[in-house]
Amino acid sequence: MSDIEQNTTETPSTFSLEECSPELRQMVAFEEVPAELHEMLYSIYSVSEPSTRESWNALPASAQNILDNFEQFHALVAVSQTYSGVDFLGEFQDADLSHMSPEDQENYKADLLDKVLYNCVKDLCKQLKQARLKPPMKREFQAIFKK
Repeated sequence: MSDIEQNTTETPSTFSLEECSPELRQMVAFEEVPAELHEMLYSIYSVSEPSTRESWNALPASAQNILDNFEQFHALVAVSQTYSGVDFLGEFQDADLSHMSPEDQENYKADLLDKVLYNCVKDLCKQLKQARLKPPMKREFQAIFKK
């Protein structure tokens, strides 16, 4: 059996929520994220940490204080980006890009997806800033991570 055949017949690596931070597990439970999205969510969570931390650090301390820590913010961002990414990809399938080369189509798709994911972080930062002045909104954020 060739290496290629061997790789395609092996059982794919399984992902476990136990590998995630407690905050991400709590977010998954609270939002009832379907198991089919767990691997995508974890991938986004893993690769988004540097840019998410940059956004967290740019927030005023009063907005950061809505949550207990960066990990909660990171979990919120990852779930938001996962759902937005799935929505985007679903909608993008119907786009008529026949006038573009395959390479241009991929670049266009990547650029749009980057914008969608960036907007998730931007929107969450905006919501945290608003929550400083709106106690019900603050309680909504905090309720997610109550055990």
